[in-house]
Amino acid sequence: MSEEDLGGERWLVIDGRRWRRTDPSLPGEIVDALTSHLGRARSAVASARRAGDDEAVADARRRVGLAKHGLGERGPYWWDEAEDDRLARAEAALRELED
Repeated sequence: MSEEDLGGERWLVIDGRRWRRTDPSLPGEIVDALTSHLGRARSAVASARRAGDDEAVADARRRVGLAKHGLGERGPYWWDEAEDDRLARAEAALRELED
């Protein structure tokens, strides 16, 4: 498969902006859990901003970052890492989010 063919698996383009896709090798239950944490954290960012609580905004943004790193959407490109390392990163992010 050429680099161009892989682009659709690696990137999602919305309104001309390129976003990294979730790592397709992650098990569905981990993706579902991290996506749930991501949605709740994004909601918490909005709520904290409305309340003017800078500390809560920072904590919620940290949780957004953890979830996105776990999903492979931030940090090192998932396609450059071994699958075991990617799974370990996702599991570690999930453990931290669930604490």
